[in-house]
Amino acid sequence: MSRPAVCLVSGAAGFIGSRLAVKLCESGHAVIGVDSFSDFYPRWIKERNLAGLRTRPGFEFIEADLNDLDLTALVGRVEVVFHLAAQAGVRTSWGRSFSVYLRDNIQATQGLLEAAKGAPGLRRFVYASSSSVYGMSPDLPASEDSPCHPLSPYGVSKLSAEQLCFLYHMNYGVPTTALRFFTVYGPGQRPDMAFHKFFRLLAEDKPVPIFGDGRQTRDFTFVDDIVAANLACLERGRPGEVYNIGGGHRETLRDLLPLFEEITGVTPRLEPLERQKGDVPHTFADIRKARADLGYVPRTALRDGLVGEWEWIRDLYSLS
Repeated sequence: MSRPAVCLVSGAAGFIGSRLAVKLCESGHAVIGVDSFSDFYPRWIKERNLAGLRTRPGFEFIEADLNDLDLTALVGRVEVVFHLAAQAGVRTSWGRSFSVYLRDNIQATQGLLEAAKGAPGLRRFVYASSSSVYGMSPDLPASEDSPCHPLSPYGVSKLSAEQLCFLYHMNYGVPTTALRFFTVYGPGQRPDMAFHKFFRLLAEDKPVPIFGDGRQTRDFTFVDDIVAANLACLERGRPGEVYNIGGGHRETLRDLLPLFEEITGVTPRLEPLERQKGDVPHTFADIRKARADLGYVPRTALRDGLVGEWEWIRDLYSLS
């Protein structure tokens, strides 16, 4: 898409959505951002994410729940949908709270897709999926053809929404593409996510919780690499397909502790906790398909990304 487009970014006040909206504006695209400011984490952090966007030419912000909007009218205004809004959290998706995941992750996605099927000007619909869809898949690294066995209700909700995208593509020709993000980190990371918690606890000289034996591995992906993959979908990628977006390597959580000590100057004191239901032991992305179709190459080294997040954490909480 060589010319500037009008883009909808759902979840525009969030970790990834806000950085994507900035990059789109910098590239000359017009952006309509939508966010409901759900109470999963403090509003002031999301407002901070939006601070530089609100005054940008070409950026319009709508504070609303997708389930309450006239989505037909909204999607009819845009050429590209980047759907990042979702209820996050693997460990909080059990029990009665699953109704929130049904509403925010499945129902909201289905509503957007219904609106998209009748939008003649829509050229791309990019859905933010998750490595959680793989769950206990036996393949490492996991390819897009690997079995999906989610281990949490959250993973089930993301896979269900991803399958809805495929159904609307096959039946109505909606140009959907799903990107499966693997453990995103970097400046702006949510407070419930591991690296954000680690850095803040180290700064406060408090124990760092480690679930299980700490030998779990994750494919950590820097947020700007995730944003680059989304931007690549403006020009590339095949409708109806899914793509793994990972960092291209995996690390053991416990083995990262010396790196946290080096960056912060604080020796971590560990607080062992029981393994949490829904936590998968390992994630690792096979990114060959994204490399071939999207030109995706993760460019940020883990240490560099962690330094950037630490600097952001210090500024966020006014740490010395």
